Amino acid sequence: MPEDELLTVPDVMARLKLGRSTVYDLIRSRRLPSLTIGRCRRIPARAIRDYISNELEAAA
Repeated sequence: MPEDELLTVPDVMARLKLGRSTVYDLIRSRRLPSLTIGRCRRIPARAIRDYISNELEAAA
């Protein structure tokens, strides 16, 4: 997955195996950075990798 790729919420749901409300909760709590383009929410692919890394560090 390219560093500069922007993913939709359904893309993130599929990659992290999470529900829609959980993904939006992560966005609201700023644990998963995102940006809005028009009316569309986009999450940088890099943000998903960072989120997973942070969760692994917290679990260790």
